Amino acid sequence: MPTPGGLIGLVLTGSAARVGVEPFFMELIAGMEEALAPYGANVLLLVVPDLEAELATYQRWAGDRTVQAVVVVNLVHDDTRPEFLAGLGLPAVLAGRAGTAAFPRVVTDDAGAMTVAVEMLAGLGHRVIGRVSGPADLVHTADRTAAMHAAATRQGVEARIVEGDYGAEAGVRGVHDLLAGSPPPTAVIFDNDVMAVAAEQELIRSGVPVPERVSLLVHDDSPLCELAVPPLSALSIDVHDHGLSLARVVIATLDGVQPADYPGPPIRVLRRESTGPAPVAVT
Repeated sequence: MPTPGGLIGLVLTGSAARVGVEPFFMELIAGMEEALAPYGANVLLLVVPDLEAELATYQRWAGDRTVQAVVVVNLVHDDTRPEFLAGLGLPAVLAGRAGTAAFPRVVTDDAGAMTVAVEMLAGLGHRVIGRVSGPADLVHTADRTAAMHAAATRQGVEARIVEGDYGAEAGVRGVHDLLAGSPPPTAVIFDNDVMAVAAEQELIRSGVPVPERVSLLVHDDSPLCELAVPPLSALSIDVHDHGLSLARVVIATLDGVQPADYPGPPIRVLRRESTGPAPVAVT
């Protein structure tokens, strides 16, 4: 188990400014801290620019024993980090289904959530559904994409996807690209809240009514979704509970429990004012 004063590492790559506005990670860390508190342990968060810097951080942490274990997020296909960590002998928990069987994994049902979203929108009469995705190399992005296409085929609707990077500008650019299509989608799903809120603000500013002209739905709920005008419908995972789950698996790992797959919190649809029936006609 974690020792008093011990640290559990979490490394995020990208812009520190952008990570700072991501409610997802702040809530995830809060959940981890709650589970670790009884052991006197804490999360050590570091934001680095790229993969090379992340690997160098792990090597430094392993060499000087800065942390007792790490949690690895945003897994990609053919991810090199799990094997690298195994070579360092640094205990790790993976937030996702990719990676080596040498480490435990906490897996959320991204595909199932996307399937429910498409089914709901198709049931509201939407025949063309757009999506502004996260980076395509992420495993959970690919899971959502495959599930969206499969669900759209079953429902007899068209799915259109443009790639974003989770930033506000990508949300605005993505929704403009989608609505420039012919015919334009009458519903758009976003892979995170920051892109969705920025896109909604741009639509309202441009005179495009939500949801009368286009319905919006975001993957991962947050206070930003509730405070948006109109409030954004969301595929809701209890991110705090996800953090609790990750930290509890870290504790079990440090106690010597063998690696296994653990389910993440269930994902459900929270329908708010940003989602409604498809318009009868689009002009």
